[in-house]
Amino acid sequence: MSDHHHDHDAHGHDVHVTHYSTKDYLTGFVLAAILTIIPFWLVMGNVLAPDTTRYVILGFAAVQLIVQMIYFLHLSSKSEGGWNMMALLLTVVILVIVMSGSIWVMHHMNENMMPGMGPNSTHTMT
Repeated sequence: MSDHHHDHDAHGHDVHVTHYSTKDYLTGFVLAAILTIIPFWLVMGNVLAPDTTRYVILGFAAVQLIVQMIYFLHLSSKSEGGWNMMALLLTVVILVIVMSGSIWVMHHMNENMMPGMGPNSTHTMT
């Protein structure tokens, strides 16, 4: 898939350098296009129930994220001595905390709304 090559840095240490080919970029592009077209088709074709479609799209988005990180950002456990992967894991943890906290807050705000103030209310504010 990709050519691996060892070089030496200024201090004589072995440095792992990965060279990516046009084939790698083309593979990433094709995968990204497929992972975009399928959810688009699901929504525009009204193929699945709306709730199911949401979860399927989230699944495709997660796979799309992985494809982007591997083929375009070149993140792996070997790049930068593993520090890129550690930064990615920290980012994922923070993202999960922020997203789950936001969903939790929005859910409870919706549950605790005053009567007559919901989206189905006929009351208008003047």
